[in-house]
Amino acid sequence: MNDKLWGGRFSEETNLDVEKFTSSLIDDVHLFKADILATRAHLHQLREKAIVTHEEAEQLENVLEQLVIEKKNGTFILDEKLEDIHMNIEKYLTDKLGDTGKKIHTGRSRNDQVVTAFKLTILDGVDNVLLLLKELLVCLINKSEENKEVIMPGYTHLQKAQPIRASLYFLAYYEMFSRDLEKLKFFKSFLREVPLGAGALAGNPYGIDRFKVTEELNMKQPTANSLDSVADRDYVLDVLYCLSSIMLHFSRLSEDMIIWSSEEFNFVKMSDAYTTGSSIMPQKKNPDVYELTRGKTGRVIGSLMGMITTLKALPMGYNRDLQEDKHLFFDAINTVEQVLKVNIGCLNTLTFNSELLAERINKGFLLATDVADYLVIKGMPFREAHSVVGKIVRYCEENKKDLIGLTYDEFKQFSDLFCEDIIEKLNVTSSVDSRDSYGGTSLKSIETQIENARLKMIG
Repeated sequence: MNDKLWGGRFSEETNLDVEKFTSSLIDDVHLFKADILATRAHLHQLREKAIVTHEEAEQLENVLEQLVIEKKNGTFILDEKLEDIHMNIEKYLTDKLGDTGKKIHTGRSRNDQVVTAFKLTILDGVDNVLLLLKELLVCLINKSEENKEVIMPGYTHLQKAQPIRASLYFLAYYEMFSRDLEKLKFFKSFLREVPLGAGALAGNPYGIDRFKVTEELNMKQPTANSLDSVADRDYVLDVLYCLSSIMLHFSRLSEDMIIWSSEEFNFVKMSDAYTTGSSIMPQKKNPDVYELTRGKTGRVIGSLMGMITTLKALPMGYNRDLQEDKHLFFDAINTVEQVLKVNIGCLNTLTFNSELLAERINKGFLLATDVADYLVIKGMPFREAHSVVGKIVRYCEENKKDLIGLTYDEFKQFSDLFCEDIIEKLNVTSSVDSRDSYGGTSLKSIETQIENARLKMIG
């Protein structure tokens, strides 16, 4: 005989290797709180439909409360033979109340029970990430405010391109992470659809009012199709995509900071509290937070790819493959929460080497586009101006000169449109403040972006 709660049809005990292989306790122990909430909502329907008496319902409520206390105190011991947290909870009820405990699973399947608890748990995780994202966005706004006067090279192809205010950089990441926040908020609506009452796949015959269950759980609406209710994992994909997007953005930021904190660049200085040293080289100060963030990005993307692969070609209805969803999700969201917390601290303590940047910003050819713009304003077609300035840059390279530092006579060799005012125009502050289009790097535009970002956070 098989002593499992579902063992009536079986004549042999489950193989121990099979028990270990099929157990999901290591992951779905995280569903305990949500399963208790959903079980109570289900119990209230069983009472309303007279499937359990008021006295039995009260007994079940009391035992559930006792179980919550034991779980909190660490005295509730999980039995690995019972496969998952849900069977452990049901076994606890039957051990305490006998036949009354056995009534709790009437009108529900583990298929709709599990996905309900999982959705509730994902919602909690998403809300935690949203709070951390808001904290990160505030951090990025503050860094933008602090560094309005810092002018640095902007890059394309990792080659110096044009000067920008450091604020523009932080505000770019504000926009990226702000989109992540909005996407997560959007996908929450699908998480708030309740599968409980869908049964194994076909619904239930006990008159369970799924709308009342939904209301009690403070959710939006019941899922509309019982088969889709248990087969769907799109909501896991949605959240894993958002978590992957967050990590992609962090990975790009990390790459910048790893480069910028190197001795060769030396643009930024990281706090000692957020760096580590070497076991052999005393001089080292390593950006391990950013390197690990970059590395963990692959881990979270791996969870997304794993879930996509699990769902590929899966037949309709519940299949045990779907048990993998929890392992993939919990690993990803725990990683993202860690990354958010440590990176917020890292960014808050990050400083620019502003004096060094001020010295370096005039080196090279960052103002080449400004010289071309000067010629355009004087009447030269842009493509011709581009060619002229290209020749000036080649002249500077051949003569080991910077663009700022050329004389008026040298400029005049390349075009008669150059006037003596070209020397005054070659100024990085004037350059950044000339880029005053909406969203640009001028001080006025930066202040507008900061103000809009702060208003958005309030709203």
